Amino acid sequence: MKRLFMIALAPAAFLAAGCAELQKMDMNKLSGGRISNNVDLTKVAKGVKALRKGVEEISESEEYYIGRAVSAQILGRYKPLNDAKINLYVQTVAQVVARTSDRPEIFKGYHVQVLDSEEVNAFAAPGGFIFVTKGLLKRLKSEDELACVLAHEVAHIAQKHGLKTIQTSRLTSAFAILGSEVAKNYTPSQLTQLTTAFEGAVDDVVNKLVVNGYSRDKEYEADHSGALYAKNASYDPGAMRSFLERVAQVESSGMSLFKTHPPAGKRMAELRAVDPSASYRRSTERERRFSAAVAL
Repeated sequence: MKRLFMIALAPAAFLAAGCAELQKMDMNKLSGGRISNNVDLTKVAKGVKALRKGVEEISESEEYYIGRAVSAQILGRYKPLNDAKINLYVQTVAQVVARTSDRPEIFKGYHVQVLDSEEVNAFAAPGGFIFVTKGLLKRLKSEDELACVLAHEVAHIAQKHGLKTIQTSRLTSAFAILGSEVAKNYTPSQLTQLTTAFEGAVDDVVNKLVVNGYSRDKEYEADHSGALYAKNASYDPGAMRSFLERVAQVESSGMSLFKTHPPAGKRMAELRAVDPSASYRRSTERERRFSAAVAL
């Protein structure tokens, strides 16, 4: 599995310096996840204008490849749902709310995958990767609720919450190597340090998404921003509250849902009311569409 992650991470190191031709590199040519010593990275080093230090200086292409590696780990823990109809439907709703977000267009766009798990949860990896479980979809009552849940995950990406979990020391180390123009080629030691730094960055994000969860303030921010995105997409932002109310009722009985999120009751208390837009209209067609697509 580690070898797979190294393959996914390698382009992040290259693209960090803006070497466009390496973006098209055939991943199969990276034998066993190892970077060939014959690869000339002179352009990579020269592409860095100044030493970067933090999350805000990660480029969109870097964010994408970090997110892709994070997604590889998530898919190593959860089986993807092999249902093209449901995946397409959820993807379509996500695209609608993403267009009204603070980052409507990102490198290679937003991507959604439904996970074949009865667990009630959702994850948002950097770079536009969103995962929702089959168990979560079963708890939803309408497309408006689905839109609010997806908008919440889009908000995590728009606010770069995942990237902000990466230890600063890892980025400082990686950027220092990427900014080096001492030699024409990176040494094997530098390449090892670079790969280790990005592997560590991916582990930081995965642990936050799957194990520990985001901090409460980031979850509350995503709830509020998600409600606004849903409103701007002509969905009912109040659907977020109606969904959380049902989750809170289940949690009050002792059952744990959204294990990586704060208690639903706390989220409801922090969620500021967002009135529907003037263009919002309850749609029987939307209701039929939801029922037909999410028939689990």
